[in-house]
Amino acid sequence: MPHARRSSWFVAERGDEPETGPDGGDPMPPNLAQSSLNSLTVGVLVLDGDDHPVLANPAAREMGLIRSASDAHAIVRTLAGQTRRSGVTRVVELDIPRANSDAEPLGVHVRAVDIGGGYVAVEAADVTEAHRVARVRRDFVANVSHELKTPVGALQLLSEALQDALNGGDPDAEAVTRFADRIRHESARLSRLVTELLELSKVQGADPLPDPEPCSVDRIVAEVIDRSRTASAAKDIEIKVLGDRGLVVYGNEGQLVTAVANLVENAVAYSPEGTRVEVEVGSGDEAVSLVVRDEGIGIEARDLDRIFERFYRADRARSRQTGGTGLGLAIVKHIATNHGGRVDVTSTVGKGSTFTLRLPSRSSEQG
Repeated sequence: MPHARRSSWFVAERGDEPETGPDGGDPMPPNLAQSSLNSLTVGVLVLDGDDHPVLANPAAREMGLIRSASDAHAIVRTLAGQTRRSGVTRVVELDIPRANSDAEPLGVHVRAVDIGGGYVAVEAADVTEAHRVARVRRDFVANVSHELKTPVGALQLLSEALQDALNGGDPDAEAVTRFADRIRHESARLSRLVTELLELSKVQGADPLPDPEPCSVDRIVAEVIDRSRTASAAKDIEIKVLGDRGLVVYGNEGQLVTAVANLVENAVAYSPEGTRVEVEVGSGDEAVSLVVRDEGIGIEARDLDRIFERFYRADRARSRQTGGTGLGLAIVKHIATNHGGRVDVTSTVGKGSTFTLRLPSRSSEQG
């Protein structure tokens, strides 16, 4: 096996006499080099000429870069071998599968350096979160592109069909009306999608509200009912307000109106005609709860954990019919989080759903 010249790493690990300090001063404490390595959050690993680890700090072990005292991860061994043969420092980013195959892969930024004598030093930084954010961004762009493509394509086809109907010499009034209605529907869907994308971008980028203002819950609910009146009247759905009056929450009133309105609009959209939607207000434990309860189609149990994801739709066919964008509940979740609250859901298929938005009833400045 080739041997590199002894470094302070190996001296410290073997317990030899400590080296003198800088300028011949006081000797360095024993194991200083190893203690320094152990304190690093980056993984550091040294492989010998046979790709056996001769030095590793705890971060390298936690990352899974070594599987045992004599076995480095196969990807690390391959990278070390390439570096040893070429003598060129290699810098790569990898997704390394974890021992638990269901877990998210470990994203690592790896730098491998030939330090002579067959030894290769490997430095690895955990960039899993950066990789996750990059994937989320790519997925978001792909989803936005797909969602925009649908109504834009529909508008193009409908406008062409309408033009053909008008250029036929004897326009079919029924066809013209039908195409015009569909254009209006798709235009409204496109407008809502753009509006909600902007709203989601705003609430996602917001830090927790630094200066929350007292907001009247009565005023928030009244504004929501007014916004929902046209849609509820069209389906003969009664919106009933129950519970306490005169309560106050802290935050941004515009965002809170948006959150509650999204819940009520969903309840109306996914409920049959002639049913009832309840908005119940309550208080306790320094929090105010706004409960939106409907008698609609309900949500399957398998979908409950995912309905707050962007663009996720439990019933895609029904969402297309109602003009849903799949962003409304994601907006609600982010607004709740920004206000130090949360949103929960319970549902029974065929009987309805209950969404509960809980918000602080006192400012964080009040303790």
